[in-house]
Amino acid sequence: MATVPRPSHRRTVEYPTSDGKPMAETDVHRKDMVDLIESLTSYFAADPGVYVSGNLLLYYVEGDKRKHISPDVFVVKGTHKADRLHYLLWEEKRGPALVIELTSPSTRAEDQRKKLALYRDILKVPEYFMFDPLQQYLKPSLQGYRLIDGVYVPITPVDGRIPSEELGLHLERDGQKLRLFDPTQGRWIPTMEEVVAAESEARRNAEAEIERLRRELEALKNSR
Repeated sequence: MATVPRPSHRRTVEYPTSDGKPMAETDVHRKDMVDLIESLTSYFAADPGVYVSGNLLLYYVEGDKRKHISPDVFVVKGTHKADRLHYLLWEEKRGPALVIELTSPSTRAEDQRKKLALYRDILKVPEYFMFDPLQQYLKPSLQGYRLIDGVYVPITPVDGRIPSEELGLHLERDGQKLRLFDPTQGRWIPTMEEVVAAESEARRNAEAEIERLRRELEALKNSR
């Protein structure tokens, strides 16, 4: 009697794109998350091998749709840029190089224990950062860890900022925001809101300059 081959997990298991949890704890957490994702996406735009995402389900055991995590912000190196429904680790064959969690009292146990252990022991994420934007419990409110010999070791701040070897950038608190500082340029990586505001300002200045030149030309014509 012929044996009917069993279909593979890839064909039989459907991996959900949502875990039913809210995108962020508060408006502050959501805005910080979006700003970080957009800033990192812009910063690595010219590098085809860097993928930036966040609030996306990452499945790490093929065939088991319960084995997933949803980092607030994560960066993967050595993969391709593309819009994804979810991140399947066994297909991508690259785990996150860095994860940032925007933490709060309601997520502290998960961020400091469950997620930390998963990032350290299973996904082996080289760098893990936690940021408490409302300064409700985490002291200090920005903490970074680097994986060394299987252990997360606290990253020593430099000039009040926490350096990330994976990003080549430093992380720094600015009010309720987590900013990315470029040490080579000596400035923060602009958020998308700041980019749009700068472009609008430049456009207004250009229009004002054109109007000034038009008036000067008109006055010159009238003086003849």
